[in-house]
Amino acid sequence: MTSVYDFSALNQNNQATPLESYRGKVLLIVNTATGCGLTPQYQGLQELYERYQDQGFEILDFPCNQFMGQAPGSAEEINSFCSLHYQTTFPRFAKIKVNGKEADPLYVWLKDQKSGPLGKRIEWNFAKFLIG
Repeated sequence: MTSVYDFSALNQNNQATPLESYRGKVLLIVNTATGCGLTPQYQGLQELYERYQDQGFEILDFPCNQFMGQAPGSAEEINSFCSLHYQTTFPRFAKIKVNGKEADPLYVWLKDQKSGPLGKRIEWNFAKFLIG
């Protein structure tokens, strides 16, 4: 894979969504959690989305329960929580793993593109990748 657009991701209904459909847009890819001290970042993410969506900006939300089990619940429960507490409207995908042998291929590729302070690992919830 040579580009983010070569990947597909499962949406909340477990249907494959080709990321090619986001070509030409600026993407902010985020691993999220609903039970984390950083969860209020959803508010800022929604504000960014509302402000820049019409200019070709998309936020792709990937819930991840890998960090202390802070994204519990089903897709429906996560959607309900985010809608009720933060009124999020950006695309949310199926829960994934971002580290280890079971890491989602998209995240394996993203981490291979740029190493962070701890190498090729996602450190915690709400790590962000900006694709322009």
